[in-house]
Amino acid sequence: MDTAWLADIKALAETLNFSRAAQKRHITQPAFGRRIKSLEDWCGLELVDRSTHRLKLTPAGEAMLEAANDITARLERVGRDLAQMRTAGSTVTFAATHALSFIFFPGWIQALGHEASTMPIRLLSDNMNECERIMTEGRAQFLLCHDHRDSSIRLDRNGFEQVALASDRLIPVSGRDRQGQPLHTLSQAAGRPVPHLAFEETSGMGRILSSALSARRGELHLATAFTSHLAMALKALAVEGKGIAWIPESLAADEMGPAGRLAAAGSADWAVEVAIVLVRPRARMSAIAESFWSLVRTRHCAGGKAPYPPAA
Repeated sequence: MDTAWLADIKALAETLNFSRAAQKRHITQPAFGRRIKSLEDWCGLELVDRSTHRLKLTPAGEAMLEAANDITARLERVGRDLAQMRTAGSTVTFAATHALSFIFFPGWIQALGHEASTMPIRLLSDNMNECERIMTEGRAQFLLCHDHRDSSIRLDRNGFEQVALASDRLIPVSGRDRQGQPLHTLSQAAGRPVPHLAFEETSGMGRILSSALSARRGELHLATAFTSHLAMALKALAVEGKGIAWIPESLAADEMGPAGRLAAAGSADWAVEVAIVLVRPRARMSAIAESFWSLVRTRHCAGGKAPYPPAA
């Protein structure tokens, strides 16, 4: 069997004409005819009904066409998988939540130094659920996300480890009026529910906030006005005065100054402390990924000890 014959029978099925099929396959018509005959000899059956003016495939030809489509699709899929494997061995691949992809990742990579910033890097930006799936399926070597002591990352602790890179806070913010005062505050009267621009509860930020604020639900008088897993979307709506959103302080900082468009919507005790962490599999990775991990440990782990818990 010559795999080129599979493309030949597909071309003939599409054109039902030996001359046009030969042109499609970039060979002469006699050579194309010989290849179809070779495929018929391999099958032991005629694949093309030549008895009428208009060609058509025989039942055996239809069966061979179905097999050809299946085999070529499998080969193409294997080719893509192999290409991904080659890429994985020479590239450092990150899954990162949307907010950190914009506000943290670029500067952090540069701060790690020349060696890290010149490595081939691939960044997959998505919501937390999808990032966890990417890691579980082995499509990335590292996960960059926020973490909180009361809301665990949904990855098996025995299979993954993490290191803290930086700290951040989720703070309640609102758009401001012309006097610089917040348009909405958490201290509004109980009879006036505050419009809440909320993270989806299944998102990483939503899970963290749900856990961190659960004990204080009775103090909140919120009416959900909008939900998203995108911190950037919540920030934009807060700037427009649509309600209160808890977003990373690092994301809000550029709008919190005197000339900014955001104001704190609650006292400091409503802030939720979070860590920015890098997660990796405990199993050994490619040489380039392990080299990157060594750089991270050197930069972020004093005394060579990484501040992550051991496997259970």
